[in-house]
Amino acid sequence: MLKTHGEIGAELGERVRRRRVAFGWPQTVAAERAGVAYRTWRRLETQGKASVEDLIKAAVALRCEETLDLLFPEPAATSIDALLETQRSAPQARRARKRGSS
Repeated sequence: MLKTHGEIGAELGERVRRRRVAFGWPQTVAAERAGVAYRTWRRLETQGKASVEDLIKAAVALRCEETLDLLFPEPAATSIDALLETQRSAPQARRARKRGSS
């Protein structure tokens, strides 16, 4: 079933709230750990509205930033040649990321 952006935002906000509660943090503590204003955190949880930057900060504070990579997966290869090219370039991309994070 297709969802509206408002429904997706509300569900995301609820997941953020559940994760925060699992840590035992009040909203004020979560906001402080994320480096965002309390009102921003409250709006994220209750309305599912936040900037991409604030959403990333929330993910880092809630220790789930690695799962952000799942948001926009690489598209499926449309041919065998495209698949082979993706496989050839993957090791190079990993090496470049390692150099950039050092």
